[in-house]
Amino acid sequence: MTAARQVILGLDLGTTSAKAVAFDAEGRPCADAEAGYPLLEPEHGHAEQDPERVVDAALGVLRDAAAAATRAGAEVAGIGVSTAMHALVGLDGDGRARTPVITWADTRAADEAERLRAEHPELHDRTGTPLHPMAPLPKLVWLHEHDAATFAAVRHWGGLKELVLERLAGGWTVDHSCASGTGLMDLERLDWDAEALEIAGVDAQRLGALVPCTEGLALGTDAARATGLPEGLPVVAGGGDGPLANVGVGAVRPGVAACSIGTSGALRLVVERPAVDPARRVFCYALVPDRWVVGGAINNGGVVLQWAAAALAPDLGSGDDAMKALVDCAARAPAGSDGLLMLPYLLSERAPHWSPLPRGAYVGLTRHHRREHLVRAALEGVCQQLALVLQSMREAGNEVREVRATGGFARSALWRRILADALGMPVAFPAGHEGSAFGAALLAMQALGLVRGIDVAADLVQIDDVVEPDEAAAAVYADALPTFAALYDALEPAFRSLQRLATHALPEEGDGAREDST
Repeated sequence: MTAARQVILGLDLGTTSAKAVAFDAEGRPCADAEAGYPLLEPEHGHAEQDPERVVDAALGVLRDAAAAATRAGAEVAGIGVSTAMHALVGLDGDGRARTPVITWADTRAADEAERLRAEHPELHDRTGTPLHPMAPLPKLVWLHEHDAATFAAVRHWGGLKELVLERLAGGWTVDHSCASGTGLMDLERLDWDAEALEIAGVDAQRLGALVPCTEGLALGTDAARATGLPEGLPVVAGGGDGPLANVGVGAVRPGVAACSIGTSGALRLVVERPAVDPARRVFCYALVPDRWVVGGAINNGGVVLQWAAAALAPDLGSGDDAMKALVDCAARAPAGSDGLLMLPYLLSERAPHWSPLPRGAYVGLTRHHRREHLVRAALEGVCQQLALVLQSMREAGNEVREVRATGGFARSALWRRILADALGMPVAFPAGHEGSAFGAALLAMQALGLVRGIDVAADLVQIDDVVEPDEAAAAVYADALPTFAALYDALEPAFRSLQRLATHALPEEGDGAREDST
């Protein structure tokens, strides 16, 4: 009798959905399941999740993907877990949530983050996490100062990883990768940072037990009943969704970066030792022993194209056909949009400035410019922002010689072309990858001895297309990049003034955080 094919379930908990995919040791998927949940915005600047809905979705997709894998003749050998980074949730002594899950997209701690940047810049150097409102450290300071009663009632602080591992395997546990995105863990020692804890007003006993990303836990009785999987099944702690996305596209070797543009965007590189930018422009997060991930995330990716569709081309309608028509419109303008630049800071910005201050702006507008210039400049602005992240990574001493890119933008030939031209280097596009879910599954395979290590990802992920930069267009973008970069500093006083003015205005309907957690 032929033995059943062994598969690992890669569980990926994101900002608005949970997904589980069953992979074999050759990287081939055989089953998957997905479930959504809302991103709640009860107040302007708040971006939250209901912890019970997220955990229930996780159990549900594991159950459905496991059942589908079994029907396909496979045997589930374990679970690997990826979660969105930077979330914060507090539980009381009875295990009840006293706060919602405060996600990476929440900006309520903007003032606290700015204060920490001014008073304790060294924290970025030790923890690798920028002092930005996305991070749990400023969030904890905000809660301590603005909701002291809730803060005092919490006995366990954590994020999505602690929540799901507690439900799956028991115990309040977090891997080094997710912990390194909190601003509370010392990267060199892989332990909680005493100064950060003091500033946050918490002690280590209230945080998760730190474990390596390949740490093996065991599926508990209640979770086994909820998922239909056997009690004691290995559950591997896994990592954060950003670092695991590098694994998922095979960008695990020195010099190979992963770029993603979904609603937001990111550029990340795996390195062999912690490397913090002296100018504090890029992050550094842990992955597996002797591997870390450096790079930067941007808030404004596909959301900029969505805005352009609504604000500049409502006559084109909505849906995929309208987006195609919008990109076709942009293609009528030349590279560089005839001297028009767009700062795409519709949702403030993260890398390389890590500030909640900036606003979007068109600079260089003339009577000559038409809609096609405005739309193309928006796409170019996103790619130029990623070029600034690439420049920051290189200036911090990191070699980048290859880029692998994924995300919804990859469906557009024009946007692929603009990215390659703006980065000034070839961009490879993997075929049919499952990103962070595959990365989580591969870590679990390594832990269980099914693969020799995450380096196999470089060979398992197939490249579907490589876009070479156009020499003339790349020269246009390279020439414009210093001006694009300088505009942030030039406009910062205006950004501060506009922020003050905005506090006296009512928020617009639909304003706030968006999905995605790069």
